[in-house]
Parts: sequence; C-alpha cells; structure tokens
Amino acid sequence: MFHPTVARLTYRALLGRRRALILFALPALLIVIALVVRALSGADDSTATGVLGGFALATMVPLIGVIAGTGAIGPEIDDGSVVYLLAKPVRRSTIIFTKLLVAIGVTVAFSAVPVLIAGFVLNGNSQQIAVAYAVAAAVASVAYSALFLFFGTISRHAVVFGLVYALVWETLFGSLVAGARTLSVQQWALAVGQKIAADGALTSEVQLPLAIGLLVVVTVGATWYAAHRLRSLTLAGEE
Repeated sequence: MFHPTVARLTYRALLGRRRALILFALPALLIVIALVVRALSGADDSTATGVLGGFALATMVPLIGVIAGTGAIGPEIDDGSVVYLLAKPVRRSTIIFTKLLVAIGVTVAFSAVPVLIAGFVLNGNSQQIAVAYAVAAAVASVAYSALFLFFGTISRHAVVFGLVYALVWETLFGSLVAGARTLSVQQWALAVGQKIAADGALTSEVQLPLAIGLLVVVTVGATWYAAHRLRSLTLAGEE
C-alpha cells in the first residue's frame, strides 16, 4: 500500500519553493506570536488557549492541510502529468494511500509540532494544554489531509473548496451556527484534545465517541472515494 517512488515525487512537489515558503511561514508566525505574547503577558492558561485554539487549530492547521492535501495530487491532475503516473504498474489505491501518508506527514510536521512548541512557550504545558492542542492538531491533520486530497481528485478548484470549508464553514458558520460545529473537523479534534487536557481547559461541541466515529468515517470515506475517482480517471484516459 506504500510506494517509495510515488512518496518521493509527492514530497518533492509539496516541498517545492512556493509551497515550502507558505508551509514554513505559518508555523514561524505562530512561534513569533507565542514569543511576543509570552513576553508581554507572561504565562497564562487562558491566553495560551486563545492563541492555540483561535489561531493555530482554527486557522493554521486547516490552511496547511489545504496546501498539503490538495498539493499532493491536484497539480498533477491539472497539468496532465498524472497520466504518466497512472501508466505505471501501480495500484490506484496504493497511489492515493501513499500520497495521503505524505500529506499527513507534512501536515503534522508543519502544524502539530509547532503547536506543541508554541504551547510550551506560552504556558509551559500547564494543564496539559500544549500537549492537548498538539494531539488535536495531529488528529485534525489526518482528517484534513484525506478530505482535501479527495477535493484534489474531484475538482480543479480544490484549493477554493478547501478554503471555503476551512475558513467559511468551520470558522464563520461554526462560530455563528451551533449545529454546524457538529460537522467540523476542528470540533472533532478538540474532543480528542479535551480528553487529554485538564478538566475545563479545552471544550468541544461534540462528544468524544461521536467525534472519533466521524473522524474515521471522513478519513476512510474520503480516501476510498479518492481512489475510486482515480480509477475513473484511468478508465477515461484509456477510452
């Protein structure tokens, strides 16, 4: 289910010059914000929660997920180079699974790790807030990568769809409409983080069992359909 050559090509595409600048800029901005906040206000749990939840998990993680998830396959479909990949004797499910693993690895590295560092800077991991948000970021990275990889296989406007979901649905509607939070990767991830942090440190609108179930359904479903879509592209090309 894992193909080293596909993984190497995907890493090279994701860590190209333009994408790498964005991938490095967002975590760097989080660390700078954490350093400035700590210097100005000292260690404070509520401030740490505000920075890690309001900026890191709500904005930075989904943006990195969009870049990594859509960038893992979208550009290859757009420029037609995916035809050369599909011509190789590699199962389509293997291609998707390999690209998903690469996207998850990149997203976790550029989101969960900086969140952990920023959390320790902000409050020294008081009430397990840094670890809880880092785990939540890692969990969200898996679902976002699968979801945005799926978007990359069904549309040439995958980045737009990803930004609409991440910034409009989760951030805007999620803050205004309570029911929308149930269908939010951010809230599902927070449910996992809430279990790790001290009582009351993190809150989620979704109960943990439901959150885990939805995370699994979205990740598995998006990955399966992405592989199915790739098979359809192969058949269309052959016809």
